[in-house]
Amino acid sequence: MNYATYKNLPALGGLCSMEAAMKPGLSVEECVGRLKRYHYALKRLSQIFIARITAEPIYELKSAFSLHGHYCAEHVTELRRRVGEMREPPLGLEAVPDAHLELFFDEILSAPTTEELLFGLYEKAIPAVVRGMERHRKDTNPLADAPSVRLCRFALLELQDMIAFGKQALAQLVTPEIRAKCSNWLQLLDDALAAAGDLDGIEPKLDKLLQPQHSAKPYKYEGFPKRDERFPDPYNMGVNAEVFLYDDKFPAEPKTLMMFYKRLREIDVPEMMASIITETEGKPWSYYRDLIRQLWDEARHAMMGEVGFANLGVDWRKVMVNFTWSMALNTQLKPIERHAVLYFIEQGLMPRNGKRFEWEVGQASKNPLAALFQDYDWADEVLHARIGRDWYLKEFDDPKKAVQYGDECWSRVLMGWEEWKKKGLTQHRNWWPEVYKEACKRWRTEPDPKVLSYNTTYQQVRADLKNISVSA
Repeated sequence: MNYATYKNLPALGGLCSMEAAMKPGLSVEECVGRLKRYHYALKRLSQIFIARITAEPIYELKSAFSLHGHYCAEHVTELRRRVGEMREPPLGLEAVPDAHLELFFDEILSAPTTEELLFGLYEKAIPAVVRGMERHRKDTNPLADAPSVRLCRFALLELQDMIAFGKQALAQLVTPEIRAKCSNWLQLLDDALAAAGDLDGIEPKLDKLLQPQHSAKPYKYEGFPKRDERFPDPYNMGVNAEVFLYDDKFPAEPKTLMMFYKRLREIDVPEMMASIITETEGKPWSYYRDLIRQLWDEARHAMMGEVGFANLGVDWRKVMVNFTWSMALNTQLKPIERHAVLYFIEQGLMPRNGKRFEWEVGQASKNPLAALFQDYDWADEVLHARIGRDWYLKEFDDPKKAVQYGDECWSRVLMGWEEWKKKGLTQHRNWWPEVYKEACKRWRTEPDPKVLSYNTTYQQVRADLKNISVSA
């Protein structure tokens, strides 16, 4: 190797050494074959993360599934683009690359417990994708296949973050007894990967007849939300945050509490949007990618509320975060009707009395975190309104009819206020005075009697301040 660059500058733009660029590598056909397998795996992972959000009780896992589903969807999009660059029309991206991989992911999707789901996702599936991508970087020519190497490099950053989260979650939630109980099923996952030649398909294939366990019965999406024990009163509709927020007689500072409550309560949006994404079939991939991005944003908004309460030193468990909206929409409406309600609400947030108003309240409250969070919340909602226009609005010839339909769908949703109370599911307790007084201690101020006495519920007034005509 007598070759030298000008004044020994890094060769090849710093991409790799000259020696590395001379090594043999994957052909285009071999490269595309592997990329399609990563694509299939990440698409299935994204679908699994989203489908399992609603029925997963643990709030932190709902949040993580929202984020990790988004990560996977973004990398699916990049893989689709890369395959499309490589002489591949038609792309064949919707084909299942190996029946054993299909069994592998079907088993994880159908895992009956949280622990088994975590095993499948974070100990088996994601490490298999990492293994394949790392092998791809090693096997391919770093110059000829530089776009694929770059794609793998960035995907691996987030996949490793996902594995790190999973390891911590499993360490806290799984006992040796649970692991031992799952051993046969975990072996089935290993065997399915081995029968596929590993996820990337390059290993010798295990010749073994495999029988499905959890997926022997087809998976059915669970639309009824579940919550962990920190949500003791999920039917509670005793504090109407919007009426308080938009009432001029109340000062800005306590309104930040209501905004943090509204943000934290947004965990029910991923619970509802998961149903739209999972139960809507036959759409272009970009539809799912955009809605998954919105779902992640809504989970992030809930985390903003969580952080807001933590910053004030207020225990958010005293705020009765309900699931009545996601529960009612998931159980009473069709997917397109749920999307209609979502679009109607988004459009209502665009005028001055919507997200801009909340940001102005944050500014006036002298709470920098409230102002910051509402600034980004507002920006996100503008994006979500665009997503609604791109995917929901095209179902209608007249935009006004699209908004009207959303209003009509929401008006048909029955909130069982009295029924839930009679059944003992909730008493719609007014939790506001306790939370407000706790915040006042942190603020070192005396509670305002007018604020303390606030007692308007959702029995007759909807979140968009529209009167409810029917209460089941």
